[in-house]
Amino acid sequence: MSRPFPLDVAVARHIAGNKLRLRKRFPFVTMLEPLELCNLACTGCGRVREYRDVVDRRLDVDACLAAVRASDAPIVSVSGGEPLLHPQIGEIVRALKDDGRYMYFCTNGLLLQEKLDLFKPSRQLAFVVHLDGTEAVHDRVTERPGTYATAIAAIREAVARGHRVCTNTTLFHGSDVEDLHKLFATLQALGVEGLMVSPGYAYGDVSDRDLFLERKESVAAFRRVLDPTKGFPFYNNPLYLDFLRGDREYECAAWTTVTYTVKGWRLPCYALADRHTDDVAELFAPEVWTKYGPGVDPRCGNCMMHSSFEGASILDALHKPANLVRVARGVWG
Repeated sequence: MSRPFPLDVAVARHIAGNKLRLRKRFPFVTMLEPLELCNLACTGCGRVREYRDVVDRRLDVDACLAAVRASDAPIVSVSGGEPLLHPQIGEIVRALKDDGRYMYFCTNGLLLQEKLDLFKPSRQLAFVVHLDGTEAVHDRVTERPGTYATAIAAIREAVARGHRVCTNTTLFHGSDVEDLHKLFATLQALGVEGLMVSPGYAYGDVSDRDLFLERKESVAAFRRVLDPTKGFPFYNNPLYLDFLRGDREYECAAWTTVTYTVKGWRLPCYALADRHTDDVAELFAPEVWTKYGPGVDPRCGNCMMHSSFEGASILDALHKPANLVRVARGVWG
């Protein structure tokens, strides 16, 4: 893993500053969805169905910048929908870069190669290409032949041009561990910066809820997928990887990753939207977090998503120097 050191410094300063102000809840990451339109309708994705009534809406540059400043998290995950469909996406990324944010640009990769000229290589920007398996598996999940080949070609070109590139892989019920290891080996050989992994979550609007793992199944699957002998460059912090393998327990801290959409801030979290609000401060209200989380809301029972638990692992590490060193060094296994 070769995450830029200035990014770690920015996150450390952000956490320290908020702790000094005695803030109990504050975001590490802003999930920014400048549109919900997508050029795929993947099995297991609830977003395009959840926001089907507003797929014509777009956040302009000023709205994106205002949301990110309201959250004030040092990291912005630009997603959607497919953000490369946004006509102002180059301007949005430049504005966030000029504002000092570090960006993870989430894309299915179909338009990445043809849109690369919109972006200059920068330590502040990493493309995150979503791949759920090798060619046959990924094309089946995306329900379109050729998506894997197009995404791989885009990764190769982006790396060749000097861009930071990561990937994101979701595990579903029946995910083939050997196939995933083949995928990870291919991506490692292509020179990606890191591999992100997460269990799928059964959104209310997904088409096939049987795809999703229960918590015990997730742990069993990740114990096989996260094989330290393989030497894969996983990008998630090592404590979260321990959590996925069932070696640690954390309480939900979904407020560390807040999500802004064309409807406003999702409340309570990236996975659930019981309502939307224009005031990001509502997401940190103590009374909100008495209502959600495993053991409180049945919908949260199987959630192990990084947007809910990776921040919790970082907060826990602040009280344990040995774990903090592991997070800083990226040592896992």
